[in-house]
Amino acid sequence: MTARLVTVQEAVDSVCRRIDQKWADAVCAEHGIDAPVTFSVPLRPGLSTGKRVGQIGYDRWHEWHVAWRLFETKVISGIERVQIIRKPVTIRGVADEFPAMLVAETPTAAIELVARAQASPLAVDIDRARSLAAALAAVGATLTPATLKATYRLADSDTAVLFEAVSWLRDHPDVGGWTARQLPVPGMHSKWLETHGALLAMVAGRDVRAEVRPRLAVVHLTYVDPDYAASGRRRHDSWTTGDVHNLAYEPRVVLIVENRDCRLWFPPAQDTIIVEGGGKAAASLLASIAWIRQAEHVVYWGDIDADGYAILDRLRDAMGTPMTDSLQVKTVHSILMDAADLHRYARHGVNHDKAGRPIKPSPARLTHLTQAEADAYDSVATAGPAPFRRIEQEAMPLSDVAARLESLINTLDSDLASRSVTPRSTQPDLRYARRQR
Repeated sequence: MTARLVTVQEAVDSVCRRIDQKWADAVCAEHGIDAPVTFSVPLRPGLSTGKRVGQIGYDRWHEWHVAWRLFETKVISGIERVQIIRKPVTIRGVADEFPAMLVAETPTAAIELVARAQASPLAVDIDRARSLAAALAAVGATLTPATLKATYRLADSDTAVLFEAVSWLRDHPDVGGWTARQLPVPGMHSKWLETHGALLAMVAGRDVRAEVRPRLAVVHLTYVDPDYAASGRRRHDSWTTGDVHNLAYEPRVVLIVENRDCRLWFPPAQDTIIVEGGGKAAASLLASIAWIRQAEHVVYWGDIDADGYAILDRLRDAMGTPMTDSLQVKTVHSILMDAADLHRYARHGVNHDKAGRPIKPSPARLTHLTQAEADAYDSVATAGPAPFRRIEQEAMPLSDVAARLESLINTLDSDLASRSVTPRSTQPDLRYARRQR
């Protein structure tokens, strides 16, 4: 161990850091949870003999000792449960006791110590922490350092809702008659549970999100088959989770898009249904719909940006997992999302979102992209300089999209026909490139 003399300022700073690190443990200990927390700092590590004192220098030792004696007289002597522990050292044949450890036995004592020493402000308001701990205990919530820290990070308005929710759940063991947004917890707005559900599960000891009635997802779709359109029947439809009604026709091609205008105004396309996706969260929903998986071709077209490629990646992952014997693995192709398309429509590239905020890069590793898609993703998602961060799909002419879709389907049909003539692997020719970022 390297011998050193800890100055008064270094010791006080060390106590500050320990308070910031262990405040939650200390407050919980006041409620009988785990052992009490003390705040201690060694003042002369590696210095326990007169020989080591001589090596470090008698003048330095004397100055250090005087500084600690003065600090003890002016600051420590007026604080309860703070002390300097002394241990003997024999110097030049004379034995005496010298400061060895600074100890504050309670959080209150440690906080008073750093306040009197005029140290930097603490990162935590210990009075607020104690108040929150008492409130958690009062409503029967699970009080641990982890739950206390998470509760402390909430705004006061959210902590009030948290305590109401714990109390309400204690009186309502069965919440199966409500959806998450319908829970009549006083003060809880409809999206509070979406944001704070994990913390509520921690402090309440039950995950109410798994207990409530599911909120059924709705998929909106548009029929674009020209022969069907000529019949004059409805063009737009919807499909809700659990629906069993028949579609107007069974699609051979399903094109998933993100923008509503692109779905509503898509040009005629033979045997095709346009489905409006719902972002990354909708991937599992779409993958569970039988008529989508049973279509001959499933195609995705999204924005050329980090989110668009993340959605494609997640959709491929979901479709690549069989769900039942009738819902087998399904290949998802893409259109207008490779590097060539990025350059072709570069004039539509933007760097700010609709609120005027800069679009941020993405560090996500996407493992279900083709090499051409991965190259485009790297270009818009890189942490370095980018020509632009996004090309919105609605900026692309729908006539281009329809033409590209038709070309892709013709190519896939041709490949399928050639495979039926010449025996070869039946595995889909979609080579995923693992991105090395």
